[in-house]
Amino acid sequence: MTPVNESLLEFPCDFPIKVMGKMQPDFADTIIALLKTFDAQFDAARVEMRPSRAGNYLGLTVTVRAESRAHLDDMYRALSGHPMVTVVL
Repeated sequence: MTPVNESLLEFPCDFPIKVMGKMQPDFADTIIALLKTFDAQFDAARVEMRPSRAGNYLGLTVTVRAESRAHLDDMYRALSGHPMVTVVL
C-alpha cells in the first residue's frame, strides 16, 4: 500500500489536464493566460481543442509542467474555481 504522502507521479513531470467550458471566443486564451501564471514557459501550441457535438462547449487538453504535487493541486484549484470553467479532469 502506498503511503498517503507519496505520489505515483515523479516530479517534475508533464501532466495532461482536460478543461471544459461553454463555447466563448476567449475561453482558450483565458485558460492559457491562467496556466502561464503557474508556468511562464507553458506552450500554448500544445493545447488541443475539441468542441462538443452540439457546439455549446469547448474541451481543452492542456499539458502542464508540474513541479510538485502542491503545484499540480494549485493549478487544478485555479482552473476549477474559474467562472468560465465547467469541468476539470
